[in-house]
Amino acid sequence: MPVPEKIGNGKDLKNNLYWGCGYGVKMFFKNKSLNWNIVKSSLNPSTNVLERVVYKHKTKNVYLVADAYDGEFIKQTTIDFFDASAGNKPIEIKLDNHKTIIAGGASNLICYVGHDGLMDFQISNYPNAQNKNKRETIILACYSKSYFSEGIKKTGASPLIWSTGLMSPEAYTLEGAINGWIEGKSNEEIRTLAAQAYCKYQKTCALKSAKRLLVTGWYIS
Repeated sequence: MPVPEKIGNGKDLKNNLYWGCGYGVKMFFKNKSLNWNIVKSSLNPSTNVLERVVYKHKTKNVYLVADAYDGEFIKQTTIDFFDASAGNKPIEIKLDNHKTIIAGGASNLICYVGHDGLMDFQISNYPNAQNKNKRETIILACYSKSYFSEGIKKTGASPLIWSTGLMSPEAYTLEGAINGWIEGKSNEEIRTLAAQAYCKYQKTCALKSAKRLLVTGWYIS
């Protein structure tokens, strides 16, 4: 669906729909989530990444590393997501308290939030799994189950949450799913939490419809 030019600008960190708007990843986890604190923020930390924000969970030893990619390079963004899902390219991040964490392909949970670029282009070679470490993915983008399945199978990662139709990939759904994941809930329980969050903010969407939209694993139930 078309959106206003300002929030659709993939180079505008302040106003972009998926980052700087109230329900974008950066601003939602900063201002509306009760469970996270920002421990580091940096501009242009790597190629094609305009900003990186690292959050620390308030009660659990869990870090959330959020990268805002330049929208002009959505294909490379998607490739990077598959690389991380396969266990490639771990990223070492030194925090301001001198602690070092390893993200990227070393992460336990890898998430993609935004436009489904695979509707517009193809990736010729998906990466194979680099090890047997358990990695799970959340893919909040329109029809992500249809478009991302081939690549996710090759990476060896497990799809925790993805979509079966058009959706608004905003951060409240991500937060709901991550909260359940941290608490060690089952995949179906996490799916329900994600769907409940989606309904809360997408007020015209009933829970039954949200659970048809947001599914877990390889089969629809």
